Amino acid sequence: MAASPVIPGFHPDPSICRAGGDYYLACSSFEYFPGVPVFRSRDLRRWEQVGNALERPSQLCLPESVPGSGGVYAPTLRYHDGRFFLVTTNFWGGGNLLFTADTPEGPWSDPVKIGWLPHVDPDLAWDADGTCYLTVDGIQQARLDTATGTLLEEPRSLWSGTLGFPEAPHLYEVDGTWYLMIAEGGTERGHCISIARGASPEGPFTPCPANPILTHRSTTDPVQNTGHGDLVQAPDGSWWLVFLAVRPKGGSPGFHALGRETFLAPVTWEDGWPVVGEITDGPPWAEPAHDDFDAPQLHPRWISPRSRPPMDLSESRLVLDGAEADAMDSRLPAFVGRRQQHPYVRVRTQAGGTGGLAVRMDERHHYEVEIRDGMVRAHARIGDLRQVIGEQACPAGTVVLRMEIVPVDIATAANRVTPDPDHIRLGFEQGGEFTVLAELDGRYLSTEVAGGFTGRVVGVYAAAGTAAFDWFDYEVLPE
Repeated sequence: MAASPVIPGFHPDPSICRAGGDYYLACSSFEYFPGVPVFRSRDLRRWEQVGNALERPSQLCLPESVPGSGGVYAPTLRYHDGRFFLVTTNFWGGGNLLFTADTPEGPWSDPVKIGWLPHVDPDLAWDADGTCYLTVDGIQQARLDTATGTLLEEPRSLWSGTLGFPEAPHLYEVDGTWYLMIAEGGTERGHCISIARGASPEGPFTPCPANPILTHRSTTDPVQNTGHGDLVQAPDGSWWLVFLAVRPKGGSPGFHALGRETFLAPVTWEDGWPVVGEITDGPPWAEPAHDDFDAPQLHPRWISPRSRPPMDLSESRLVLDGAEADAMDSRLPAFVGRRQQHPYVRVRTQAGGTGGLAVRMDERHHYEVEIRDGMVRAHARIGDLRQVIGEQACPAGTVVLRMEIVPVDIATAANRVTPDPDHIRLGFEQGGEFTVLAELDGRYLSTEVAGGFTGRVVGVYAAAGTAAFDWFDYEVLPE
């Protein structure tokens, strides 16, 4: 059994800070709006999403031209001098941006655009004199005026690791020594975390002789791609690391579909260097699984590609308007969804009009079950191929669309050289009975096939007209 994440599903590049007894954590959101989910915890294991930092178009512009896995990369969240700071990159749409807030729940300010620095993964750190240092992947650094976004000097190169692809820098001052922690080795199976130290935030830095301090590369551990982490100290003096990793399933090369998830591990110090312990299991994820759409606005868990589509929540249901017939192929679909956070789930919605239930990696990789023209149809889009897999006349009365993401049957897996990671069943139910129109291999909705940096998102959409959804149910199935 794989160790479990503390924030499961597509929640990569975690950055953490503490204010008093509360911990706050932010993650990348890429092409989805609203951007940068923000979580709160008291114990580092149980996390509640309290909002999204970038929830207004004035904060986050993601036009149709932004490709899948473009958009918001790798935020850093910090608490300094009684205020919260968040710095991130809008890749393909704005560069490095700085936001501030009185509380992590928001509202967050409009962005301060940071002077030209063509890198991602920005980090903020302040020395005792209040000088702010901006450090980015590469690894490049310059002093920063946080009020104006002006770089106060030409960027300089710092220590860049030993394995290639240095990224995700974070600077910390611990007992008078400065530590520079980075991710390196690429964000796939070779991903890892390394660290160096020096007397100044500007270096020079001496690498840890035990680098990398975290990696699962070349092991059979069910948790892989460990990297891109951030350190935090608890009120009791203990230290902890949050980091991203994946849980691949199926045969070689292994397929991860939920995206890169947030994990937690304890940290001890030996000879002035951090030592990362075993992964701390997260609790069973207890986020509410049912939405009746009876609030005036959607819960912050609901996201859409690039911008919010036209919608109406005034009658205790979600009504979407979609202009395109092949809605889920669009870069701006009339779609709202939530991250798939568990390997196996059952998703249901009561639907009317023209639209359906979908599971999405990007606009070129998605499955859906849809009501249109008196029929219920199961569709699949895999790269350049789009096909109706199964269809049936729409039953009379209320229609409940249903999707199940389930383990692969052992007998089926035995006949495959490379077993599927999971199967996705699409259909509808009437009187509680599930009519399956299609059962599809889940590998085609995985990062190893689709590419990119995101994970599956399940939700509802409208196509070539209006679709109304009375409720949406997300049920976790046994592993």
